[in-house]
Amino acid sequence: MLALLFTALPFADIAAAIGSVPAVVWPAALAMYLSLHLVGVVKWRLLTNTAGAGLSFKTAVRAYFMGLFGNTFLPSIVGGDVVRAGVALRAARSKSGLVLGSLIDRLLDIIGLAAVAGIGALLSPRALDGQSRRIFLTLGGVLALGGIGAVVALAVLPVRRLPWKVRRKLVQVRLAIRATIQRPEALVAALVLGMLLQTLLTVLNWWLGGVIGIEIPLYVWLFVWPLAKIAGLLPLTQNGIGVREAAQAVLFAPFGVAAAKAVATGLVFEVVIISGGLLGGVIAFVLSRSASERAALRASTQADDPVAAGGSTA
Repeated sequence: MLALLFTALPFADIAAAIGSVPAVVWPAALAMYLSLHLVGVVKWRLLTNTAGAGLSFKTAVRAYFMGLFGNTFLPSIVGGDVVRAGVALRAARSKSGLVLGSLIDRLLDIIGLAAVAGIGALLSPRALDGQSRRIFLTLGGVLALGGIGAVVALAVLPVRRLPWKVRRKLVQVRLAIRATIQRPEALVAALVLGMLLQTLLTVLNWWLGGVIGIEIPLYVWLFVWPLAKIAGLLPLTQNGIGVREAAQAVLFAPFGVAAAKAVATGLVFEVVIISGGLLGGVIAFVLSRSASERAALRASTQADDPVAAGGSTA
């Protein structure tokens, strides 16, 4: 993807735009990126605990930042979700609640991104030209079809024909769903937190774009950046690298932004994302070495193993 972008666009212009970023901007952007993701930690923990996972804040931070680390190496921008859930699995009181909460978290993220893009479209009179409207409607249609397909699949699923072990797992999932439905305020709060996080990340990109020389209003970024991030969900490259930049260049075109500068801004943010993911792995590793975290994991293991807990297997 990057090779295609560098071939189709003037590489010298992209390199010059990236080279214009002052050295002090890089650590500042990285610090803001990692700080903003604490909002994501709160949101993810709220949803998983609502479904019954029972994660401590430190465990949630460790798992979440390990997920950022995993994003650097896995396809799409949801590859880290699997890593995040896997890290938290041992400490979760309800594994089904953890998985369900993580799925809802990603779904609300997509809805939040679409909502932020919709706000940007309403504020920007030129946002929905013919090409942008097709992209916006296509993404909306894909999301709607995905939701309808999931509902239909659940409705026609022959539960009684499934093996007993699978049915037992489905009962646990049902309990997690019921616990989540009983707290709609948690879903609303998580959606608001998700929209806040995506808006603040958009502001960070707007600032980076201004440093490079993209002088357009913030509301245009509110329309473009969320849609480009949704495009990054496609499992084509690691962490959506190259896909987001290509989408950003196309979406910025109606606003007179040079494609080279749009791609350069995306690549600057990619450096921030990758650096944040690597540093997130370090943070997660340090937290995993803490005495309280090891004690929590031992307690969780003993709760799952009656022999380790001193119980009887009779």
